[in-house]
Amino acid sequence: MKPKTAILYDPMFLAHDTGNHPENFRRLEVIVEALENAPFRDRLVWVKPVPATPTQVEMVHSTAYVRYLEESILSGAHYLDADTVVCDDSWEAALTAAGAVITAVKGVSEGLYRNAFCAVRPPGHHAEISKAMGFCLLNNVAIGAKYARTALHMKKVAIIDFDVHHGNGTQNVFYADPSVFYISLHLWPHYPGTGAEGETGSGSAVGCNLNIPMSPGMGDVEYLERMDNAVIPALREFAPDIILVSAGFDAHAEDPLGGAALTERGYAEMTRRIVGLAHDLGHDRVVSVLEGGYNLHALAISVTAHVAELAKD
Repeated sequence: MKPKTAILYDPMFLAHDTGNHPENFRRLEVIVEALENAPFRDRLVWVKPVPATPTQVEMVHSTAYVRYLEESILSGAHYLDADTVVCDDSWEAALTAAGAVITAVKGVSEGLYRNAFCAVRPPGHHAEISKAMGFCLLNNVAIGAKYARTALHMKKVAIIDFDVHHGNGTQNVFYADPSVFYISLHLWPHYPGTGAEGETGSGSAVGCNLNIPMSPGMGDVEYLERMDNAVIPALREFAPDIILVSAGFDAHAEDPLGGAALTERGYAEMTRRIVGLAHDLGHDRVVSVLEGGYNLHALAISVTAHVAELAKD
């Protein structure tokens, strides 16, 4: 039987209670409902993730930060900064989100799944080595990339981030690491203020960090032009053993925190190119991880379009 597209999900993600915050549990409820009723649902397999261990988290984050995060949450903290809300269950949810990416990377590498989408929260790409920020506690994608390198001994990992906000945390984790190629298409200028074109990596990793700033109002045409002329050629030359995606859907035209003009068709076309490249590289290994997206309707239809391309025969 041909391997299916794995959907990594756990109800624990709903227990990360942020109240009326834009990043709330309803985001996952609409995604799960949409995927459970999608016309391609027979090509999906739902997988319960194994939570990450503190040791796995410390592949990316400092021991002091991991201890601070756990102790803050378990002692009843509600805000880690002005934007980042937590509750009593947020530590377990964060470990499970990071573990979902590890579970997906392992399963895809072993051929259990063709590829994977991690329907997780809290999101991750703003989380720094020693700091929570931008709704993010642990850097899920970065932890998955480190796992691929250290536990699975993959030589090269690529991360494509099309969230409307630059993934400052992910960039900083790998800025001097030539084995991980980080590419970000993001609105500029916009939160968090990082992601200038001149930020290309340091030391032996110069050229392994590609920022593609997008102007407000840019949509499908402009994003796909950058994919075709910059992202895909750079990745083809790098030839990664696995492609991770920081899949933020807040660049959709309807998103309240965005400012870009992508549609669900644009997300589908970007995904088609990523899946096609992985196939051309001879391994089909793609693991996508949910980041932003705050209009519930736009989020549901965009994720559905994205996963439909992952699941295509």
